[in-house]
Amino acid sequence: MIIPDEKEKLLSLHIDEKIGKSKSIIGEAIERFGNDRIAIAITGGKDSTTNLWFFKQTCDELGVRIPVCMFIDEGDIFDEIKEFVTYIKDLWSLDIAYLKNEDVSSKAGGIGNSVQVTLLNEINRSALREINFSEKEFNFIPDSPICNHLMKTVPMRDFIIKNNLKALSTAIRWDEQEARKDEEYFSLRTNPEHTRVHPILHFRERDIWIAIFKYDIPYNKLYKLGYRSLGARSATGRASDIPAWMQDLENTPERVGRGQDKEQVMEQLRALGYM
Repeated sequence: MIIPDEKEKLLSLHIDEKIGKSKSIIGEAIERFGNDRIAIAITGGKDSTTNLWFFKQTCDELGVRIPVCMFIDEGDIFDEIKEFVTYIKDLWSLDIAYLKNEDVSSKAGGIGNSVQVTLLNEINRSALREINFSEKEFNFIPDSPICNHLMKTVPMRDFIIKNNLKALSTAIRWDEQEARKDEEYFSLRTNPEHTRVHPILHFRERDIWIAIFKYDIPYNKLYKLGYRSLGARSATGRASDIPAWMQDLENTPERVGRGQDKEQVMEQLRALGYM
């Protein structure tokens, strides 16, 4: 466990020291699990792209290929995110696995439509029981607690099992969301059993932008339009009319533009396997 004093020290490091810490976490993960048994979760957002860049730098230094990347299609993706993921795939020669819960999305047919629970396969019905959902139907609203569990956690679990992964790296940060403030760099998970690797926990939102501009890390053009945190298109709004990095990052919520239903139950979702 990281004690408060140590955590504060890590948060206060110079940007180059923070990057060094992240790369050391990545190097340790590769040594412990092997780069062929790790996957990197990517979203097309600033944090996951920065985390991916750290992986690329570390793997280049170690002379190994970058692990497979995992991109989850929640059923309502910004076109700009699709374009950006394709761009970095080509730029860095990435191997990306695109995941989607086709059983749920095909039954819905479109955003806001009703999904009959009895028409879903047993995996998805079981996942609904996990969150104590007992209604006969639900509306397909990406980024809602129900759809977040079905569209993100369920295919992620399946991917981990089918590929016999030992670790999954995600780009969460201590300061991003209350439910993530006590995370560890290496966190053992069950259902299925694997380790979550969190190399950028000690980065603040401002640090991400400092690293992006200092090292010319690619970023999604939506941030120029005032978005600060990217999620499902129908549940994500601009935080301001000015670029994300020019906003008051220290005194305003980063995820203010995101759907708040999920934010309020983030602890429960993470306990079930969400990032």
